[in-house]
Amino acid sequence: MPERKTLQRAARDKQQGKSASTQAGEFVREEIDRVRQGKHGVRSTKQAIAIGLSQARRAGVDLPAPKKASASTRRKAEQDSQAAHDGHAKSATRARATTRALKQESTKPASKAALSRHASKAAASRTAANRSAAAKKAAATKGAAGRSAAAKKAARTRAANARAAANH
Repeated sequence: MPERKTLQRAARDKQQGKSASTQAGEFVREEIDRVRQGKHGVRSTKQAIAIGLSQARRAGVDLPAPKKASASTRRKAEQDSQAAHDGHAKSATRARATTRALKQESTKPASKAALSRHASKAAASRTAANRSAAAKKAAATKGAAGRSAAAKKAARTRAANARAAANH
């Protein structure tokens, strides 16, 4: 069950007119945090993301299945979306079994290095035009203060990398 803060952040994102994937990102972030805290583990970074997306759909985020998803993934996404509206109680036995299974898995897939590798792989599978369009949209929706902060952070990163290169 997602924490109240996560639900509130997702609701605020929706109210601000942000996309469904941005709203769902709150749930994915929470799931990564849970794994990092050792509440349970996952087999892969992809699994942690999938659990977060599933929780988002069950919490009422209008997130469709990806276009290239398998039939079983589509069915699961549809099932999760239905669960947001059906109002039946969740099975305590099933929830307990899921938690016990997840507790036996590793927490390494939620590490910064693992997330970085996953992001790089995901970006590599997209076209340059697609990545460029996403960056342009991000810059446009960031606002002046956000752009300024991002530029300062980038400058700090470049300076740190230059120092690291000089030391080697």
